[in-house]
Amino acid sequence: MEVSKSGYFKWRTAPKSERKLHKEKLVERITWHFVDTDEIYGSPKITNELWKEGWKVSERTVGKIMREHGLRSCTVKKFKVQTTDSNHDNPIAPNLLDQDFSSTTAPNQVWVTDITYVPCREGKLYLACVMDLFTRKIVGWQLMDRMTNELVLEALAEANKTKAPSVGLIHHSDRGSQYTSSDYRDKLLEYNMIASMSRKGNCYDNACIESFHSLIKKELIYRYRFKTKKEARERIFRYIEFFYNRKRTHSYLNYMSPDRFEAMYYSNAL
Repeated sequence: MEVSKSGYFKWRTAPKSERKLHKEKLVERITWHFVDTDEIYGSPKITNELWKEGWKVSERTVGKIMREHGLRSCTVKKFKVQTTDSNHDNPIAPNLLDQDFSSTTAPNQVWVTDITYVPCREGKLYLACVMDLFTRKIVGWQLMDRMTNELVLEALAEANKTKAPSVGLIHHSDRGSQYTSSDYRDKLLEYNMIASMSRKGNCYDNACIESFHSLIKKELIYRYRFKTKKEARERIFRYIEFFYNRKRTHSYLNYMSPDRFEAMYYSNAL
């Protein structure tokens, strides 16, 4: 290659340039954030995390480095399983929310809730979640092997016990038989909550909680294919309580986690 022996060893022993050292450190931080989020974060979220650390780097550069090092966000597309049974004669509440997902000004003003299917080799499972619309935090959830009234009642009870909202909270759901049952309506009255329901067959009326269920499926449920119900419960618990609520950033929340956004609200309110 027409390179002298002395020239080769000089190149080998020469100190690394500032530019090369900077890139090596950047690659190290990008890899750390990628692994720390269980290979979920793509270049937009990792870029934002780097900005928080003081790095001056573009999303384009982060994306290029991730491609160079084979750091590809691991999510799986979902498939749809029907979990809403609206063929019943139970009373239907008016659509008070009316797709207005951004007018809430504080936590515990509006909660949205829904059920989704969780495949498991040991048997079917169903996940019911309650989300605070202001913080996007999952304030209550329950996992059971049957899609019964008990499933949604337990999720609601957990949310009410954890947050103890004041009178008049709007509770929005679809028209499923579980949410329109007399047991559930009685519990909403006991908790002093106001019922609101989506229009028939309109998933956009409950888009925020639908979006969360799509997210947990792509980032967790369809990636691991749970072998046992115990494994499913443990992984879902870790995802919701330790990753989603505490750590996962949201562009809607100015790239803060739900817990962080909630804490900032109460800190500013003092």
